[in-house]
Amino acid sequence: MSQVAVVILNWNGIGYLKRFLPSVVEYTNPEMADIYVADNGSTDESIAWLRKNYEQVQIIMLNRNYGFAGGYNLSLKQISCRYYVLLNSDVEVTAHWLDPLVKLMDSDPAVAACMPKIKSAAAPSLFEYAGAAGGYIDKWGYPFCRGRILHHIEPDEGQYDSSVEIFWASGACLLIRSDLFFKAGGMDSFFFAHMEEIDLCWRLKNLGYRIRFVHEAQVFHLGGGTLPKKNHRKTYLNFRNNIILLVKNLPAKKLAGVLVVRFVLDFVAAAFFLIKLDPGESFAVVKAYFSLLFHTRKIFRLRKEHRVKDCPLHQNEIFNGSIVWNFYIRRKKTFNLLGF
Repeated sequence: MSQVAVVILNWNGIGYLKRFLPSVVEYTNPEMADIYVADNGSTDESIAWLRKNYEQVQIIMLNRNYGFAGGYNLSLKQISCRYYVLLNSDVEVTAHWLDPLVKLMDSDPAVAACMPKIKSAAAPSLFEYAGAAGGYIDKWGYPFCRGRILHHIEPDEGQYDSSVEIFWASGACLLIRSDLFFKAGGMDSFFFAHMEEIDLCWRLKNLGYRIRFVHEAQVFHLGGGTLPKKNHRKTYLNFRNNIILLVKNLPAKKLAGVLVVRFVLDFVAAAFFLIKLDPGESFAVVKAYFSLLFHTRKIFRLRKEHRVKDCPLHQNEIFNGSIVWNFYIRRKKTFNLLGF
């Protein structure tokens, strides 16, 4: 059994593979890790190009696009190793990127998963939206990061160069213990894409494990590879999946109150989109809630399966306030200003 499997999920991403895979091959020690491309039923030339140019990269073929969650669930079942690295196809890694992550995991069995510093491949001085220097949520379930709050992204000036416990690790580059991936139930394929890594990390915490950020490791993420930032499908999934995330994982005593507030906040957001003359975004929010209503029984069945509890390990990584209020009203747009 190999110690590490670096698994890149691909769907019609030959352009990303050509640009980013060379760094993964160059900077991943073959004595430590094997590299896999799990293909989600691509119809482009991805597989032919891989076979011609990278014989050392192992290929897992899926018959159709199962999304981020389903694609990884099916692929990882076929790989035997101690740790998985879930790595987006639009990530450029750096020299010795993997070593600090594995070193941390080897040293602390209480850590279920960890992530590196994630910076922007398009603007290398900045953090990247999907993870930055570690993920958190506020009391109403809105995700944010050290280095990124809502749409505001900070430059990396070393202000978050500390390896700390976090609430969630980015699916753009996530190292996780293989046995705990399956013990926690894997990715929830009902999400399809967006926030499934937060859901997985929350379930790992409910099992009593920790999630860490490792600043010594660094990668660069392009972002928006599957769905661009301005995309109604992405808006729909973000609003829909965030509510599913809360229903599945919040303890019973907090769930009803949080959902009422979120209903109000989300429909304020929908009204705001209309005011900005963007009816497509507004409709995406409404569509998300219709989907939630239609799947109510399924969502609560998922909650029951995971035996939600109020784990004390959560408290230091959930911001006891509103990120939206702090950002727009109190004008606190960086993590360090939150006093968190």
